[in-house]
Amino acid sequence: MDTSDTYSRRERLMNQLHARWVARTRPATGFRSNPEPKMIGHYARGRQLLAGNFLFSGHLIEAPGINLWEAAGRVTTSTNSVHGFAWLDDLAAVGDTKARLAAQSWVSDWIVRYGHGRGAGWTPDITGRRLIRWVAHGCFLLRGADKDASIAYFRSAAQQVIFLSRRWHIAPSGLPRFEALAGIIYAGLTLQGMENWVDPSIEALARDCEVQIEPDGGIASRNPEELLEILTLLNWVETALSGSGREVPEAMLSGMARMAPALRAMRHSDGGLARFHGGGRGLDGWLDQALAAVGAIEQPNQGLNMGYVRLAAGRTSVIADTVAPPIFAAAAKAHASTLAFELTSGRRPLIVSCGSGSSFGPEWRRAGRATPSHSTLCIEGLSSALIAVRKDGAELLCYGPKTVQSEFTALGDSDRLEMAHDSYRASHGLTHVRTLELSNYGRDLAGEDLLTILEAVDKPTFDKALNTKNMQGIPWSVRFHLHPEVDAIVDLGRAAISLTQKSGEIWVFRHDGVGEMRLEPSVYLENGRLRPRATQQVVLSGRTMSYATRIRWSLSKAQDTPTALRDVKENQPEMDV
Repeated sequence: MDTSDTYSRRERLMNQLHARWVARTRPATGFRSNPEPKMIGHYARGRQLLAGNFLFSGHLIEAPGINLWEAAGRVTTSTNSVHGFAWLDDLAAVGDTKARLAAQSWVSDWIVRYGHGRGAGWTPDITGRRLIRWVAHGCFLLRGADKDASIAYFRSAAQQVIFLSRRWHIAPSGLPRFEALAGIIYAGLTLQGMENWVDPSIEALARDCEVQIEPDGGIASRNPEELLEILTLLNWVETALSGSGREVPEAMLSGMARMAPALRAMRHSDGGLARFHGGGRGLDGWLDQALAAVGAIEQPNQGLNMGYVRLAAGRTSVIADTVAPPIFAAAAKAHASTLAFELTSGRRPLIVSCGSGSSFGPEWRRAGRATPSHSTLCIEGLSSALIAVRKDGAELLCYGPKTVQSEFTALGDSDRLEMAHDSYRASHGLTHVRTLELSNYGRDLAGEDLLTILEAVDKPTFDKALNTKNMQGIPWSVRFHLHPEVDAIVDLGRAAISLTQKSGEIWVFRHDGVGEMRLEPSVYLENGRLRPRATQQVVLSGRTMSYATRIRWSLSKAQDTPTALRDVKENQPEMDV
């Protein structure tokens, strides 16, 4: 995550000054207890790093034999995220001598290059992220290291703890604040001589758990992957506190207990998260591991959980975004995805969102945030919320729907979700109403999208919009983005589209003929890839001429597809180089 634009120029200057000041402080002298790695790394990505293939913001640097920091310097768009040392997880996943020597060399070189307060890595969140990894992989980094390297490691780690103790409070609310505080606590409990900074940080973390974790277990950004990252950090802190004989604050335990059912509500049947508001699906097994660590078995409510509603039956899960997008500072990564949904069958995603394009540069990031990049309806290609650029360059989502409604109903043979938003009311006088109904066996999803005038006062707005189109109708489109592993074929005289999964499972998309149906190119934006993955989307399009336009469609498993289909998921490379 790039947070360089989150901080003002003055805050960045103060970060640098404090970082240089703490360079004069006394070092830690060793570990109070043997740290254990908590992270799940990418073995394949670690092998790519050792081969000299470095991926920075969608740019691949192929330079065998050079230092990581030299490679990062070749990419002007490289973000400060490399200073968070997430790549250390990948090298630790490889775990052999070559990986250990590379990790030791790159950490030592970072200390020489940036350890005295220089570079882009001295922000509270990035420092917290880096420090947690340094400590968690401490045994890996120090095994076989000489005395000078060990002294430099402990000195730099201590300096980072003291820097965080002075600067954590300027970290933005949400994940950045949790990363900074967790870094202090985790390192302070593990490194000798750093204990004095633990208690104040525990108190601050407990307050943030009360304030930032909402009653339904959600967070302001509504980013499912960020919520998972926060729960993971709290799991690590709880383990560290318990291991040191300290009491875990009740506010923290309560916050974790609220977060677990919320995350279950955003969990697809394949174990991955719904990809909304800048979040990805998460590494395989990460979500289940975090939920198991909490131990709470409370299931999510059938209604809203952090603004999402989950329909599940058989092997099928449907997750829909049913409230307005975040606002203000929480909208830095928000998407115009209101009423969009995703569908996963068994271990295979079928209908998806394009995802966050942040790792591919600013243009892809903006494209991924737009409504046409989600599986929902839009009018004239317009997003249901717009992006506004602040003076400091931050791009926040704004001017979204004022009213969003949803209602879940359990029927005898299905579950129904009814939703509506008024984002197009001011410009076109129209309200978008969407209904999703999933059968009890998970084999059929019936959908309906309605564009309608709710009140007579909206009719002049609609008439005016219609006149600007020379009475030819207001264009609309309903998009269904497909996962890259779905093979789509138009059949039955262009009345249906067959969607075949790699497992052999077949779904059939049909519609009522109100609009034109076609297949169009799409993209799947996934962190860790060199470039966006090509895929397809089903598009229904037409023009509305009246005060109400109803579009009906359905997704159904083919009759010869068994309800329980054995599906062995093949391992996919993390980086398509």
